[in-house]
Amino acid sequence: MNILDILRMASSNLFRNKVRSLLTILAIFIGSFTIILNSGINYGVNSYVDSQVANVGGEGYLEVLKAEEGLFDISFGGMGSGGPTEFDPNATPRIQAITNDDLKVLRSIDGVESAIGLPMVSAKYIESQTSRKQFEVSLQTFPSSRLLLDMATGRTPDNNSSQPEIILAPDFAEALGYTDQSVLGQTIDLGVALQSLAPDAPEVIKNLDVTVVGVQNRSVVGMGNSWVNLAAANAMQALSLSEIPAEFRPSDSFFFAIVEVREGANDEEIAQIQATMRDKGFQAMTIAEQVGMIMSIFDAIGMVLNIFGAIALLAASIGIINTLFMAVQERTKEIGLMKAMGLSNGKIFLLFSAEAIMLGFWGSAVGILVALVARGIGNNIANQTFLQDLPGFTLIEFNAPQIAGIVLLIMFIAFCAGALPARRAARQNPIDALRYE
Repeated sequence: MNILDILRMASSNLFRNKVRSLLTILAIFIGSFTIILNSGINYGVNSYVDSQVANVGGEGYLEVLKAEEGLFDISFGGMGSGGPTEFDPNATPRIQAITNDDLKVLRSIDGVESAIGLPMVSAKYIESQTSRKQFEVSLQTFPSSRLLLDMATGRTPDNNSSQPEIILAPDFAEALGYTDQSVLGQTIDLGVALQSLAPDAPEVIKNLDVTVVGVQNRSVVGMGNSWVNLAAANAMQALSLSEIPAEFRPSDSFFFAIVEVREGANDEEIAQIQATMRDKGFQAMTIAEQVGMIMSIFDAIGMVLNIFGAIALLAASIGIINTLFMAVQERTKEIGLMKAMGLSNGKIFLLFSAEAIMLGFWGSAVGILVALVARGIGNNIANQTFLQDLPGFTLIEFNAPQIAGIVLLIMFIAFCAGALPARRAARQNPIDALRYE
């Protein structure tokens, strides 16, 4: 009896008891479907984020904070991985402002081309000079020309320009009374609140004129921010402090700095620059590392879903063991007859192992077919609802080698589960088996 004969016999034997075999396949299907669908979601999310990072670029620059080591480690307990810290009024602040002296230190590091401090910016509203409509706005200072945001139209802000510039987040052009094309070159207002030394002074807001130079596409990297250039950021800061006497204004300091490294620096060289910065009391992150923080959340969710799938496969493995033990008991005389006709222990073992592997194959095959149907339905619902503002985001995508690997893994688990009953069948004494009632 060759391998093909064994496979044909195993396939025929598999459905002698159709109900028991189908229930076992159903249990395998539940686990395989969960793992395959979760794999598709992970692949879809990773593909979209990777494409966004590729569009954004950001090669060769670092965002630098002056903060305590480990403060920004990812943990589910909140910021930092060390847990709550007892308050000490004499302790140095965990996050410190970056000063001009700090920028000089950063510029002195080998491999660093430039280091600039970015002021924090905020505006009460953004206002169209034509319709005078006002909307809340989230602003960020544009860090570097090396950051290539995914643009719908126009260009990114020029930090070398002396004119205040802004690129708008998606939908803001239409809200302000323009199209994405017609808003380019238009002057709009940012409402800046003036700071005061008097605690009960009424809030005073003055407008700052900025020129629109671009509009962004929807993206997970843009995070819904509108971006202003350094000229606009500095003008906003100056306007905010304009009512405070010069002697009471805060000295030049920045929340974080942007460092551009030498053109063509590889990952190893950038890592060395980051290590040098850590030695000098700074923490630096690349764009890829920041996106990695987002991806760690998706990975954690995926891990939880995979655990549920693994539990289902464990239950299915018990079902395989039960199915094959019952098959061995029911076919004891048949096993004895096959042995009396010269079939070896190894081929008996292989016959029952093949049945277990086929249970795993059919369970995973059904899982793939149902997952393909779920992909079409799920992507259609997602694109019409919560992903409609993120064009190009396919929630569920399947990677053929990855799916093939999952199927092979499930078949291997089925083989391991069927090994004990198969071994029992192979060790049957033919004389006792033929006498079995």
